[in-house]
Amino acid sequence: MDAERERVAGFGRLEDGLRQASDWYQWGPYVSERQWGTVREDYSPDGEAWDYLPHDHARSRAYRWGEDGLAGFCDIEQRLCLGLALWNGRDPILKERAFGLTGAQGNHGEDVKEYWWYLDALPSHAWNRWRYHYPQAAYPYEDLIQQNGSRNRLQPEYELIDTGVFDSGRYWITEVSYAKADPGDLLMAISLTNAGPDPATIHVLPTAWFRNTWSWEEGAPRPALTAAGPVSRGPVSAGTVSAGTVSVGVEHPFLGQLELIAGPGPDGTGPTVLFCENETNTQRLFGAAPVTPYPKDGINDHVLHGAATVNPAGQGTKCAFWYQVTAAPGETVELRLRLRPQSGGPAPEVALGSDFQRIVTERKGEADDFYAGLTPAAASADEALVMRQAFAGLLWSKQFYYYDVARWLDGDPAQPPPPPGREAGRNSRWRNFNAFDIMSMPDKWEYPWFAAWDLAFHCVALAHVDPAFAKYQLILLCREWFQHPNGALPAYEWDFSDVNPPVQAWAALQVFAVDGGRDIDFLSRIFDKLMVNFTWWVNLEDAGGNNIFEGGFLGLDNIGPLDRSHLPVGGTLEQSDATGWMGFYAIALASIADVLNRSGQRPATDLVLKFLEHFAAIREALDSQGLWDETDGLYYDRLMPSSGEAVLVQARSMVGMIPALAAGVIDEKDLERALVVGKNFANFLDREGAGDPDKLRELGLLRGDPGHQRLLLSLAGPARLERLLARLFDEAEFLSPHGLRALSAYHRANPYEIDVEGVRATIDYEPAESTTPMFGGNSNWRGPVWFPLNYLMISVLERYYHFFGDDLTIEYPAGSGQRLTLDLIARDLQDRLISLFTRGPDGRRACFGGTELLQNDPAWRDNLVFSEYFHGDNGAAIGASHQTGWTGLIADVIRRRHGELPSFGDVIQGIDPGAAR
Repeated sequence: MDAERERVAGFGRLEDGLRQASDWYQWGPYVSERQWGTVREDYSPDGEAWDYLPHDHARSRAYRWGEDGLAGFCDIEQRLCLGLALWNGRDPILKERAFGLTGAQGNHGEDVKEYWWYLDALPSHAWNRWRYHYPQAAYPYEDLIQQNGSRNRLQPEYELIDTGVFDSGRYWITEVSYAKADPGDLLMAISLTNAGPDPATIHVLPTAWFRNTWSWEEGAPRPALTAAGPVSRGPVSAGTVSAGTVSVGVEHPFLGQLELIAGPGPDGTGPTVLFCENETNTQRLFGAAPVTPYPKDGINDHVLHGAATVNPAGQGTKCAFWYQVTAAPGETVELRLRLRPQSGGPAPEVALGSDFQRIVTERKGEADDFYAGLTPAAASADEALVMRQAFAGLLWSKQFYYYDVARWLDGDPAQPPPPPGREAGRNSRWRNFNAFDIMSMPDKWEYPWFAAWDLAFHCVALAHVDPAFAKYQLILLCREWFQHPNGALPAYEWDFSDVNPPVQAWAALQVFAVDGGRDIDFLSRIFDKLMVNFTWWVNLEDAGGNNIFEGGFLGLDNIGPLDRSHLPVGGTLEQSDATGWMGFYAIALASIADVLNRSGQRPATDLVLKFLEHFAAIREALDSQGLWDETDGLYYDRLMPSSGEAVLVQARSMVGMIPALAAGVIDEKDLERALVVGKNFANFLDREGAGDPDKLRELGLLRGDPGHQRLLLSLAGPARLERLLARLFDEAEFLSPHGLRALSAYHRANPYEIDVEGVRATIDYEPAESTTPMFGGNSNWRGPVWFPLNYLMISVLERYYHFFGDDLTIEYPAGSGQRLTLDLIARDLQDRLISLFTRGPDGRRACFGGTELLQNDPAWRDNLVFSEYFHGDNGAAIGASHQTGWTGLIADVIRRRHGELPSFGDVIQGIDPGAAR
C-alpha cells in the first residue's frame, strides 16, 4: 500500500491541473468505450447523434473529439492510444469496440450487448486488469437489433446470453493487464483461454493509434508510426511474419520518440505488423474520393478480406500486431507488448521475458497490499471482492474528455462548416465551456460524458483511494471553463442547461472528511464557486420568489407522472425535491463556512448565518405553502396551472423524502450569534422555541450541557420526520429486501392518476425497466433501487443518530413492532445494499437475477458489474451495466459498515482551531 500511496501523493497542486500531476498519471485507461453516437461527434442538422455516427460508421470514420476501444489505454492528452481488436474468423467485422443498441433500437433505450469487467486497478494505473468474453461463433449483430426492435416496453430485453453464443462454453476468456515499470514504460499482457470443448483459433490484434489531431487545423503536425521489423505486403495468405520480437517506432511532437515492441506468439513466431491511417474512409461512407488508400478501417478490410488497404511501406497513424492463435480446450496463451522510450532499457528478449514477468508480479503484489490496507478486518472475503472490483471500476472509468463548445458550434478551419441551425441549437448558450481533461464517467459506454450530480457521488467513493483526484474533479466542475458565467453548473453534454440536484457542497464535505478533515484550502476554494451557483439557484429556479423551487426532472427522470422539465400544461411545478435540495444545499454551505471559521482559514461567521437565513426561509415555505400532506405524511410537488387552483401531485416517491435529507446541527455559540443578529433566522428560532430551552429539550431539538448545547435543524421537524420514516420503512411501500425503492410499491395496486386542463397522466409501480420513454427508455425511477438516494438517506440517518443517540427509536420495519435506533437502521440499510452483490445463503447474487450462467458458472459468477439501478423486488441489476460511478459507492458502504471511517460529525468536531494558520 505504501508504494502506491507514494506514487499518487505527487498529484500536484489543484490549480495547476492534471498536467502538473505525478508522472504516474501520464498513462491510464482514459479511452472511452463508445465515442460514436455522442453529442461531440454529432454534426447533423437535426441533432440526432445516434443516427449521425452509428456503430456501423465507427470503424470507418475518424473521430473529432476522442477515441474508443476495448481495454483502451492512452496518455493523459490522448495523443497515443493502445487497445485490443479480436476476430473469431466468423464475424463480419473486427471486434474493435463494444457493440450495443442505440436509444431508438432498444426496447428500453440504449443498451450495450457485450460482457466485460474491470477486475483490478491502482489509482496510479501502475496496475490495471480487464476481462472480456468473446464468442467463438459469429457475433449476432442483426439478431440483437431485430429481436429487441420487435419487443415492446413491457417485454424484457434480449441479451447476448439469450442468443446462445455462449452455450457449451464456446467463447474466449480474454484478459488484458497493464503494468508500469516506471511512469513512461508501459507493459501490456494479453491472455486468452479457450473455454470451449474443441480446439479453436482466434485472431488477436493489439492496436496502437494516434488520436486524429491533424485533420481539423491547417498545418497541424502529423505523428507517425513506423515499422522496425517485417510488415504485411499483400493478401492474408502472403502475409509475412518474423521470428521473435517485432518493433514499431513512435514519433510524436509532444510524446517524443517511443518504441512499441511485441513478443512472439505461443509458437515462437512474431506477429504480422499492419499499418493504416486514422482517417475517414470517405469512399465507403459517402461515395467520395478516398483521402488515403489506407483508411481507418484498412486493417479490418485486410484481415477479413485480404484487401490492399494496409500500407506496404510500413508506416501510418494506426497499426496492429496480427497474431493468429490456436488453443486446445481449456488452454491459456499469453501475448506481451511493451511501450517505452526508444533509448535505454533491457534488450527486447529480456524486456518481454524475465523483466516483464518481474514487473507484473511486483505490481500485482502492490495492488494486493493496497487493497488489503483498505479492506476492513471484519469484512468477509466476498465483501472484499465486491469492494475491490467497485474501486477498480471507478478507476477504469476515468476518461479523456474533450469538448470545446465554441469550436464545435463554429466548425473547424480545415472542415466544412456545421449546419446553420447549430448556432442556436444544443448548448449554444455555453460557449464558455471548453473541457480538455481526465474526468470520471458514469459509464464509458452508455454515458461516456460527465454528469454533474453523478460526478459528486463518484468523488465520495474515489476519495477512499485517490482523494486528490476526487477533489480535482469537484474543483474542475466549478472552473470558469465549465461553470457558466451566470453561475449554473453544466449538467451533461446532451443539454448543459438541464438542472441536476445541487449535491456538490455535500460531496465536498464528504471528500474532505474521508481524507481526514485536513485540506481546508480545498474547501475554501470550492466554497467560493458554489456560492455563485447557489445564487444562480436562488435567482433563476424560484419563479415565484417564495422559496419554493422548481428545477425540472432534477436527475430523477420519470419519477413523476408528468415530464417535470417540459410541463404539458401552462404554469409551474413547485417541487418538494427541488426545495428540499436547496435546504440541503444551504445546510452544506453553512457547514463548509463553519469549518472554515473553526479552522481559522478565514472569518466566516457571517456566511454561516447567511446560509442559515436561507435555510430558515426554505423551512418556512415548506411549512406554510401546502407541499406537506398531513393525511399521507409525505411532501408532494404542487402544480400551479395558469388557470385554476393548485394541484398536489400525490405520487408516493422519493421526491417526498428529499426534505428529510436537509439536516444539520448548530452549536451554542452560533445559536447565540444568530439570536443577537435578530434577523430571519432568529425569528425562525423564536418560532422553534429558542427562547425557551426547556421547550426545545422537551421537543428533543436541544441537547447537551450548558456551554456545549447543540440545536438540530431539519427541514422536516421531528414530528414530520417520524411520519416520513414510517412510510419509508414500510415493506409494502419503500423498503425492499435490497434497499429503498424510488417509488412506493403502494402504486402497484393503486396507480396514481392526475387530470389537469384536459391532460391525463398516470404512474404505477414498475420495479424494473420503465414502460414510458420519458427521458430515455431505460431511465426509470418508478420503483427500482437507486444508489444515490439510498446512500444519502443512510448518511442523514447517521447524522440524526449523531444528534439523538439512543433516545430516538423508530419502528423498523414499519408494522413489525420492533423499534430500533437510527444507527441500527442505517446499518441494516447498508446490509441490504451490500446484499445486492454478495452471495446469499443460497450462493446466488441478487444482482445477477435469474441468469444462471452468471449465477453458477465459475468463469462468470465472481465477475461483477455495478449497474445503474436494481429491481425493486428482487435486486436484479438493470440499466447501464457499467455505471461504476455512483453504484461504486458500494465500496464506501462496505468500509463504513465495518467502522473504517469516523462519522462526519466527529471529523468536523475534531478540526483544530487555527489549523489553516
